Formats: sequence, structure tokens, C-alpha cells
Amino acid sequence: MIDHISVGVSDLDRSAKFYEATLTALGLTRLVTRPRTVGFGKTYPEFWINLREGMPAVAPESGVHICLRARTTTEVDAFHAAALAAGGVSDGEPGIRPHDRVRYYAAFVVDPDGNRIEAVTFPAD
Repeated sequence: MIDHISVGVSDLDRSAKFYEATLTALGLTRLVTRPRTVGFGKTYPEFWINLREGMPAVAPESGVHICLRARTTTEVDAFHAAALAAGGVSDGEPGIRPHDRVRYYAAFVVDPDGNRIEAVTFPAD
């Protein structure tokens, strides 16, 4: 139902490097580069970062996060590791999250601007 998403960033070059490293683990690559925006995806830009000069950090209590689908738990692990290596902060180590209706494997990170990004997969076992 959702075609694409975008997040605001205060430093386009820094964030492009962060997301290039992080999203590669999920099979997304940089597809579009413009003066104030960069688009990542598999066949078309699904995830955009947009320069918002002077933007304050995203408030942790905003409750907003973006979840991206991974194919395997290995991809989730790689996403988390790449994000930390690229300057992100862990907001939830990779692991199983058991809930009432569904069991899933996920990891959460915070980008340099405070955007919360999750990678998730639904293991069969």
C-alpha cells in the first residue's frame, strides 16, 4: 500500500553515507542523487532522504519509526551492524520479538538525526 517513504536529514552527505552502508544490507542501493535528496531502492526509489537544513534532531518521544522488510535474520543482523558502524545508535539489538499474534525477528537503530529505523523478518521456525 505504501509506495515510498522519506525522512528529513540535516546533513545530506553524512546521511547518504549512513544509509548507503545501512540499506545495502537489505538489498537497497542508491538510485537517485539530486542536490537536496537521495533515493534508495531495489528497482525504483522506495526510501528517500531529504535535506532539511537547520532541522533539529527528531525527538525520541515522537514515536515515529520506519520498518523495512528483510528476507532473513542474517540481513537484519547485517543491517544493525552496518548502522552502528556508520554512526547510528542501537535502539534494540537484533532478536526475536514474541507477541500475541506474531513472532518476528527485528533490530532497531537511530540514524544521526534521530530517525528510528527498524529491519524485520518473519522466520518460519
